[in-house]
Amino acid sequence: MLQLQVKPGPVALTPEVNEYIRERAARLDSFYDTILTCRVILDAPTGHHRQGGPFEVRIDLDVPGSVLAVTKQRADNLHVAVRQAFAAAERRLEDYARKQRGDVKTPETPPRGKISRIFPQDGYGFIATPDGREVYFHRNSVLADGFDRLAAGTEVRFAEEEGDKGPQASTVAPAGD
Repeated sequence: MLQLQVKPGPVALTPEVNEYIRERAARLDSFYDTILTCRVILDAPTGHHRQGGPFEVRIDLDVPGSVLAVTKQRADNLHVAVRQAFAAAERRLEDYARKQRGDVKTPETPPRGKISRIFPQDGYGFIATPDGREVYFHRNSVLADGFDRLAAGTEVRFAEEEGDKGPQASTVAPAGD
C-alpha cells in the first residue's frame, strides 16, 4: 500500500485538490505497485498571498532502489500544476518500469575488426572479425573516401549485412573516427 505524504507549504489546500492528489497517487500505485512513498510538495514563490499562483509542485516517488523526482511543475492554477506534475511522474515511472523489465534498448556498438587483406588496385578487401570470420567490403562501403588510407591491420568499425556471396560490410570506418 502506497504511503502518501502531502506537504502544502504556504499553499491553502482545498478538499477538492487534496482528493485529486489522492486519486492521482492511487493511479500511480495501480500502475506500479511497488512505490513505497509518494511525497507531494506544493509551493508558491515567496511574496505571493496564500491563494495566488504561480504554484510549483514537486513529487518524489520512493521505489525500491531509487527515488524518482519530478520537480518544479509550475502553473498559475494549482489544479493544473498538480495534473502536470502527476503526468510527468507517470512518464518517469513508466520509464523506470521499462528499465526494470529490461525493455529499454541499449545502443548497440557496431562490430569491430581488422583489415586482414586489402586489394587497392581492385577496390575491395576483407575484415577479420574477433570470432574468426572474414567479411568482404568494397571501396564504396568505406566512409569519407577513406579506402586509400586503409591497410592490413587497421582496426575498423563496420555494419554487416548478407550479400550475394556471404557476409559483407555496408559501412566501414576506421575505429578512431
